[in-house]
Amino acid sequence: GMRAHEGSGGVQKKGCLALCNIAAGTDDDVSARRQRAAEVGAIEAIVAGMRAHEGLGGVQEEGCLALHNIVDGMDDDSDARSQRASEAGAIEAIVAGMRVHEGLGGVQEEGCLALHNIVDGMDDDSDARSQRASEAG
Repeated sequence: GMRAHEGSGGVQKKGCLALCNIAAGTDDDVSARRQRAAEVGAIEAIVAGMRAHEGLGGVQEEGCLALHNIVDGMDDDSDARSQRASEAGAIEAIVAGMRVHEGLGGVQEEGCLALHNIVDGMDDDSDARSQRASEAG
């Protein structure tokens, strides 16, 4: 998986795409899939892949898409997933990727969407996540 092949940009890109698809949808089970992905360490694996392959726009774009989808939702656990992403360094990884790939619209767009989903929330930690994003640049 992504952890065993952290050095392969291709594996990271395809792993992020797979996680993005798993966490996508509007069906009744999407919240459970998002939560399960978080519980098995998907957020941390995505962030590690983005850090390891900062120079690969495909990894950055797919990583942002996957993070966006996993933390998305209005279910009871969505704020906890956002906090988990923040604690894993997702905000800083997203901003770093956006800086490296200023000319890639897909990275910029998906990075903004992912950041929005991570910092947004109704929990007590959402202000701290917003501050963290501001400090990350």
